[in-house]
Amino acid sequence: MPSHSPAHGHADAHPHAPAPAHAHAPAHPHRRLLLGLLCLAQFMLIADVTVVNVALPVIGADLALSGTGPTRLVTAYTLFFGALLLVGGRLADRFGARRMFLTGLALFTAASGACGLAGTPGTLILARSLQGVGAALLSPAALALVMALFQGPARHRALGVWAGIGGAGAAVGVLLGGILADGPGWRWIFYVNLPAGALALIAVPLLLGNSLRAPGGGAGHRAPLGVVGALLLTVTCACLVQGLAERSWPWLVGAGAAGLALVTAGRRSPHPLLPSALPGRRALLGGSAVMLGAAGMLVSGFYLSSVHIQQELRRSALVTGLAFLPVAVAVTAGAHLGGRAVVRFGWRPVGAAAFALAAGGAALAPLGGLWTGLVPGFALLALGLGGAFVCATTAALSEVAPEHSGLASGLVGTSHELGAAVGLAVLAPTGFGALALPALALALAAGALLPKGRPSPSAARAMAH
Repeated sequence: MPSHSPAHGHADAHPHAPAPAHAHAPAHPHRRLLLGLLCLAQFMLIADVTVVNVALPVIGADLALSGTGPTRLVTAYTLFFGALLLVGGRLADRFGARRMFLTGLALFTAASGACGLAGTPGTLILARSLQGVGAALLSPAALALVMALFQGPARHRALGVWAGIGGAGAAVGVLLGGILADGPGWRWIFYVNLPAGALALIAVPLLLGNSLRAPGGGAGHRAPLGVVGALLLTVTCACLVQGLAERSWPWLVGAGAAGLALVTAGRRSPHPLLPSALPGRRALLGGSAVMLGAAGMLVSGFYLSSVHIQQELRRSALVTGLAFLPVAVAVTAGAHLGGRAVVRFGWRPVGAAAFALAAGGAALAPLGGLWTGLVPGFALLALGLGGAFVCATTAALSEVAPEHSGLASGLVGTSHELGAAVGLAVLAPTGFGALALPALALALAAGALLPKGRPSPSAARAMAH
């Protein structure tokens, strides 16, 4: 890895403090258990992107969702999650990853309970939005903690696990949604977050102990958070998603105007959301673009398949969820194989091959029935996208300095969630086979988006296992 790899040794330390003297201190005794808990929290966030897809018909009938209600229910979460992730990353860098992780997890867990208790469409959509806010605070802080707990080859292995969770969470969310909607009821797709959230809230601070607490430092020495930039980013994303979903030029023009204002404000601000002089900025932006495309295709694939299976094939929610079990296995396998391949062949060839494989799966899916066409085709697409997730994550974080690890992970997460929202808005009216077009485009663009080279030999040994 380059010398600026994100070695966030003090996740809650002052962002401008000198490198800690104990950078090579012994590994945290509970780091593997903590990795499991942090991945559990991240798994909940990603699963909740897709968990409502299978249950939408049941929720719609129970709460009288009509018009754009189902679409808003899906995008409310991803919109706030994605649009505020950069802010969450800045907050983690400023106030500490530990503190922001616990704050975000508490809000997400409480909002999950509110979703389950919702009695009207408006209440449910509001609670889903609050889930997204909590997720935006939690996710970059959790990744910053992972990078603080693991060093050297162990960090690359941990990042591979993290990337695999990102892909598998979306697939398992659909499976879980089908099982719960067909069993105890749709409200349990939200209630299931409560015990997992409570476990992480109690266990993470106990296991961390005092090892990653901030040593102090006055707030006056910390960079401003860039509230104006955060608000403009949120408005830009909201207008873009709404405009694409409704094919509305006024919304798209509004998105363009807000985006222009965002760029102008960033150039004038001494502390923009994404500094122009950020080390590794090109690799970060390129990897984030790859993440946006991969997430958009995967989440759109779940939505399109769920609608097709339930409305056109007239299968139950349970059958729909079970049909995606091979997808969950495939995306996890793709992440593992991608982690091994990228350290042998490099980011560019692996990215191109991953999207070419995804394009083949998308083209195969419409050629047969549920079990002879859609399921194997979707599994092949997921296999390719699993590799793309690992490629995007490791490339994006490959050159980021320690003091910007929260910001960088926030941008990667933003790309994942906004990719889900934008992909759904653009591709929802299409068929599954249409996913082959963006997959082919990204296969051709991988050479321009991703950095040259590959992780170091130590990273190769770590990620190969």
